[in-house]
Amino acid sequence: MDDQTKLELEAAAFRRLQQHLMQDRPDAQNIDMMNLAGFCRNCLSRWYQEAANERGIEMTKAEGREAFYGMPFEEWQSKHQTEATPEAQAAFKETH
Repeated sequence: MDDQTKLELEAAAFRRLQQHLMQDRPDAQNIDMMNLAGFCRNCLSRWYQEAANERGIEMTKAEGREAFYGMPFEEWQSKHQTEATPEAQAAFKETH
């Protein structure tokens, strides 16, 4: 497989992951993702921002989040984020 095809497949897989997390499973809470997988939507948005910055593209944390979430983070929170359970908070403190 040539490098361009590999890059395109990786980009397609990323877009599918983003769609899954944003449209198909907005009910999956970030804290639960952190507890189970060690990363969440915020991590993905930060990695996106860091990749842009490494390439000389100025992007703030808020801009990275908006690019990944498809809306301002505060809007996402109000639409989809629920209060973390005491158990989820305790697990997060234990692992992070």
